[in-house]
Amino acid sequence: MKFKLDWTVISPIVALAVLGLAVVLTNGILLVLAGVALAFAVFAAVHHAEVIAHRVGEPFGTLVLAVAVTVIEVALIVSVMLTGGPEKAALPRDTVFAAIMIVSNGIVGLCLLVGGMRHHVQDFQLQGASASLAILCALSVLTLVLPNFTSTVSGPVLSISQLVFVGVVSLVLYIVFVFVQTVRHRDYFLPPVPIRDPDAVDDEVHAPPPSAGQAWAALAWLLLSLVSVVGLAKLLSPAVEAGVAKAGAPEAVVGVVIAALVLLPEGLAALRAARLNRLQTSLNLALGSALASIGLTIPAVAVVSIAIGQPISLGLDSKEIVMLGLTLLVSVITLGTGRSTVLQGVVHLVIFATFLFLSVVP
Repeated sequence: MKFKLDWTVISPIVALAVLGLAVVLTNGILLVLAGVALAFAVFAAVHHAEVIAHRVGEPFGTLVLAVAVTVIEVALIVSVMLTGGPEKAALPRDTVFAAIMIVSNGIVGLCLLVGGMRHHVQDFQLQGASASLAILCALSVLTLVLPNFTSTVSGPVLSISQLVFVGVVSLVLYIVFVFVQTVRHRDYFLPPVPIRDPDAVDDEVHAPPPSAGQAWAALAWLLLSLVSVVGLAKLLSPAVEAGVAKAGAPEAVVGVVIAALVLLPEGLAALRAARLNRLQTSLNLALGSALASIGLTIPAVAVVSIAIGQPISLGLDSKEIVMLGLTLLVSVITLGTGRSTVLQGVVHLVIFATFLFLSVVP
């Protein structure tokens, strides 16, 4: 196998080097370099995940991407929790909620809008979308709404036994979804009709799958990229919080920044698939990320919370519950026909714009 040195290989190495320098020397220039290195490391991690995805095929490929992105998200949340103390009890909730809103409204809305503008009407598997939305509704309500209405301890905090139960239920639901997506009903998540834009050039389709050696090498670089992301995120988290506080924005904006950072590369991949008339792949990426964000993040932060004795606040405020309910209701309606147009995309984007506005001006 011929070794190819490109930016996806150089980025995690440079990121680790910047991290090492920043630990020894602390100044504004290094913090800027650390931010740039973090962004490139995130893109490199998703690129290597895409290489693995191309090797294993659909829908396993989108699953690899979703899990990789969620690992980055969990690493960012845990690093801030460990350094921030009890003041960061609401960060997991804010980040997971932001991920749901960004994915369900921002990414899905852009994919439906761009795909509809280019192809007028796009088809996708109704069974797969319905299965994803059913799990998303259950996970969202059980983890982000129900904690406000329990009585063992005053909400939005759960007792230890309740937190363990919610973490286990979240993990079980996600595992069952993965089993259905990859084994039992895999055909529900495959493109219904292989229709493509004849003028589009899709290198991923025409390129041969990478060899086993290339896939293993991509896995190694993926792990290295994730390590650099964790380290740089922990380094930069105080600067991000200070910037949000200086701007006078609510502390929940930190969760929005974290979620946007880790979801940006995957959002671009989903948007590219929609332009190539592969809306099913876009939905697999988007909805799979939302499910992984809850189904894997909540159990992980629950374990950390119990291990370090730091309670976490999971219950959303009334305004966020309304936005979440509207998002789930509209998603069930817009993805409930198996066909999409620009109208559905505009509706989702309006909800997303409202979420961003209310995050800054609550």
